[in-house]
Amino acid sequence: MLKSRIQQLLQQISQSLIERDEALRLLMLAALAGEHLLLIGPPGTAKSELARRLRLAFEEGEYFERLLTRFSVPEELFGPLSIKALEEDRYERLTQNYLPQASIAFIDEIFKANSAILNTLLTLLNEREFDNGHQRFKTPLITVVAASNELPEDLELGALYDRFLLRYQVSPVSESGFADLLQINEDQGLILDKTLSLTPKELTEIQQQAQQIPLSEDVIYLLKELRNFLQEKSIYISDRRWRKVIKLLKVSAFTNQQSEVNVWDCWLFQHCLWETPEQQSVIFNWYQDRIGTSEVVNLQRLNKLVQAWSQTLNEEKSRTVPLYNEYGEKLYYNPQGEATTESGRDYLAERDGEALYLTPPDYSDRTNDGNGLTRAELEQNYFDDYYRQRHIDGKWVTIDTYVADQENRFHKRINYDLCQEPAKYSSEHVNERCSELDVLLKEIADYQQQTQNMIDMLDEKLGQHLWVSPTFSQTAKQILKKNKQKVVALTKEIETIREGFKQLPLAA
Repeated sequence: MLKSRIQQLLQQISQSLIERDEALRLLMLAALAGEHLLLIGPPGTAKSELARRLRLAFEEGEYFERLLTRFSVPEELFGPLSIKALEEDRYERLTQNYLPQASIAFIDEIFKANSAILNTLLTLLNEREFDNGHQRFKTPLITVVAASNELPEDLELGALYDRFLLRYQVSPVSESGFADLLQINEDQGLILDKTLSLTPKELTEIQQQAQQIPLSEDVIYLLKELRNFLQEKSIYISDRRWRKVIKLLKVSAFTNQQSEVNVWDCWLFQHCLWETPEQQSVIFNWYQDRIGTSEVVNLQRLNKLVQAWSQTLNEEKSRTVPLYNEYGEKLYYNPQGEATTESGRDYLAERDGEALYLTPPDYSDRTNDGNGLTRAELEQNYFDDYYRQRHIDGKWVTIDTYVADQENRFHKRINYDLCQEPAKYSSEHVNERCSELDVLLKEIADYQQQTQNMIDMLDEKLGQHLWVSPTFSQTAKQILKKNKQKVVALTKEIETIREGFKQLPLAA
């Protein structure tokens, strides 16, 4: 079986490597998917050794290794020029034992590549083709493992950086693994079963058959959500890179003997989609928060639904309707609390016991901003000082005549409260609300059962997964249990809301 064979291969080539299992698995997956991997870390962390070990997993082909500097020339990677070809006016390289003839290659300090190397290297990495003289030929390249102490700063190197689908940070051995590191016997050779090695034909078949593996609906939902999340975080992922990620996920699922790509394969997102190392934890935390969710049932959607239903219930509970008398007239409460058909009453306004008046009619706002005017204020601001009169509507009017006219008094109005009672609802309305909530509760119950099934099967699924780190099983289990508890709390809220709808007053 392919899965068992790959497991045995990984066990063989990981002998005497300390804390490099995850990196080696990613290298193997990159090779099986026909992609390239970038190792970022300080010198002396076994980056080149990982590439040499990977070479042992494949039956045929050459291994190529080179350290680049700012002064590296194309001949170091692609081979020297053929003197014989030059004599015949042909510009050709002798590529034997160089990168164009290699199946597995390790290029250290790859971002030291200069413009003389860059274009040819890009074509070789992406198309697996090499221009030699006037001919372009296919190369046997399976994967390139590149290494660097730092990320590229030159924009010219951006395209080269993008060619590496998988990116992994290599750290020195931890304190807990240091004792094992000291006791490694370097003279002891690797014990290999060469019958396990993969042939180029098998590699091609793996990639072709993997493309038939479908994406589960949950994975498609997760990919859509992740794309939106990365856009919000200003992390740009090209369409080409998304397609390569899908190819990688399918190879992951196929080699792990799955019938479809599932959410556990998406663990690989953290090694494919970051531009800077700081973004890896951002992506991984996002993924962890969404373990066990789907488009139908996820915590974000449930929270929004609970808020919406709670708001709807509060609105329907607080909704009121006006009361009418037997003649169909609206009723209001007067200050004495008695029902009346009058919506309010007008009264003559006063200030400190003194009557208030309107301004003369030739002013647009006669109320003086709703404050009215006392007689003294009228006389001072609108009537002349000597005769105490003003020209109004074509005739002279004295202040005494003006205030004596009731039309010039400032009136205010008291609006009575409308007589209302709580709205009553039909039994059909209440039943419809409860039915909608019952559907939601059923979805949540199904989700809880699925989550529990995932928890029960987690050790088996992740413990035997080819590519997911074994330590992730416990983390995933804790997250699933936590999410399940949150859903239980939301279920209780929904049940409370449902009971609230049942308590709505019913129409006769």
